Amino acid sequence: RLTQAAVLVPLVERPEGFTILLTQRTAHLHDHAGQISFPGGRVDPCDTDPEACALREAAEEVGLDAAVVDLVGRLDRYVTGTGFEVVPVVGFVRPPFEIRPDPFEVADVFEVPLSFVLDPANHRREKHVRRGEERHFYVLPYENRYIWGATAGMLVNLAEVLRAP
Repeated sequence: RLTQAAVLVPLVERPEGFTILLTQRTAHLHDHAGQISFPGGRVDPCDTDPEACALREAAEEVGLDAAVVDLVGRLDRYVTGTGFEVVPVVGFVRPPFEIRPDPFEVADVFEVPLSFVLDPANHRREKHVRRGEERHFYVLPYENRYIWGATAGMLVNLAEVLRAP
């Protein structure tokens, strides 16, 4: 049985072009410790839909006010190897906005240019063998960051959607 989750894919309009807001999770967390991720998490009973979950989690994790987010759609559902079924919810974020990371969950908040994500040359495929099973996943190495796994897979899906005719 998969745990239902949602993430916000925040597209920020900057003078130099759109960026994508990402977080680095703290090293002590039980799930996906230290990894680069979108703001998001498990669907709670109070969440009416994945959009409500994504906005609530973004507010809790990075202090992003839902009033500055215009939701525009969803990407493909993503099933993780750790048992989560994630709905990526895309939203345009209107500056100015304040970021207030939750120090328990978020070690860092940063932005990656959308142009970097859209370039297929930045989408590497890697593999890892775990318990005799070979797993393939995307990696988008950006500056000193290693964006991989579910987040990288969702970014590749975003690039595919935005490049589609």
